[in-house]
Amino acid sequence: MSAQPPGRGPRVRAAVLGATLVELAEGGYAALTIDNVARRAGVHKTTVYRRWPNRERLVAEVLGEHITTDFPIPDTGRLADDLLALAQAFVAWVSSPPGRMIFTAIYSDAARFAEIDDVRRDLFEYGPRRAQQVVVRAVERGELPAGTDPGAVIRTLIAPIYFQLTVVSEPVDDHTAEQAAGIALAAARAGVFQL
Repeated sequence: MSAQPPGRGPRVRAAVLGATLVELAEGGYAALTIDNVARRAGVHKTTVYRRWPNRERLVAEVLGEHITTDFPIPDTGRLADDLLALAQAFVAWVSSPPGRMIFTAIYSDAARFAEIDDVRRDLFEYGPRRAQQVVVRAVERGELPAGTDPGAVIRTLIAPIYFQLTVVSEPVDDHTAEQAAGIALAAARAGVFQL
């Protein structure tokens, strides 16, 4: 039995994940099939099934890969600027084709599967946890009261953007980012988030 050519596995994986992303963007989760993904990726469907036993696992891997894309964590020396930069980065991401697709998928009928629910949880835990360092630095600089809960500040930053996208289904833009940053900053400075 001959060995697999070097790099073939990563190339096939990239092709399948890319095809899945396109299929999700074009038809959503409900229309996604392994046959269509395989056809678009230029592989046989058994190749897909060998690595991903079902479409839930395949979609979870695609979504997870895009969610863990690291946003740069700003360090401008001013909390107001850092929060605005974070809000703008989040708005830009959720407004991008992959971001829109991810939000659609994690709030579709796919969300009933544990793998997809785990991706949604990661979305709202991983990124905010990384971003908390801007609040920690602001407390250290004396911009915020001691004992300010960094997680609460970041959740408050994201909440208006998330609400506008998912509850009222309106697009988000720079103005949305500015409002979100202003709300989080005012509340944090007022001591609302002190533990």
